Amino acid sequence: MIAPAGRVIMISGANRGIGRAVAETLYDAGYSLSLGARDPGSFADMIKGWTPERVLTGQYDAEDKETHRKWVADTVARFGRIDGLVNNAGVAESLSVEDDNDELLDRMWAINVKAPLSMTRLALPYLRQCGAGRIINVASLAGKAVFDSGIGYSMTKFAAVALSHASRHAGWEDGVRCTALCPGYVATDMTANVESMTHDQMIEPDDIAEVVSTLLALSNKASIAELVINCRDDVMM
Repeated sequence: MIAPAGRVIMISGANRGIGRAVAETLYDAGYSLSLGARDPGSFADMIKGWTPERVLTGQYDAEDKETHRKWVADTVARFGRIDGLVNNAGVAESLSVEDDNDELLDRMWAINVKAPLSMTRLALPYLRQCGAGRIINVASLAGKAVFDSGIGYSMTKFAAVALSHASRHAGWEDGVRCTALCPGYVATDMTANVESMTHDQMIEPDDIAEVVSTLLALSNKASIAELVINCRDDVMM
């Protein structure tokens, strides 16, 4: 296992839901964190009482590459290194095969696929330098199977899984390991309108955070390429 002390982890969409749970768990574990969100001011209450030397907040707009570049540059300027990247920020919209809505589809591609790719490209040189860099892409069970009218979302999450494998191959020789994390329904605001199950039946964000913490700590010899997390008995998984 790799000790967290001194290691710097970047987390996108870290102000709520899964991202917030991951940030809080990793902070408690001893990591230094660079937290990204569209509105950095939204972190004020969350990080109150945290050690300032161990946390940086920055603007991350998935659809604005300039914010990606600045966030990475500011992280390196502050900490001098990047040891892990958690591509968590995402969006889910209902879009079926018959729905002709390229604007909605393009937005999901930009946020769920192109932005994580952009962040990976920017962080990869620093992840290579540390010798044990970690990338975790929060994909979805929808990246393994298509459900109902979610073809647009599933297309982007299938692509996120592919990106994860490509990233793992790209950095392998330099100790970079990448995991596609594929949970089913998680009890966050994104799943507030799900009718097939209630929030108390869904995966808790804190459970996802514990998995992320474990993945970051595994040695280079214990790489997990994909990890599916279920909240019900899905026979296809």
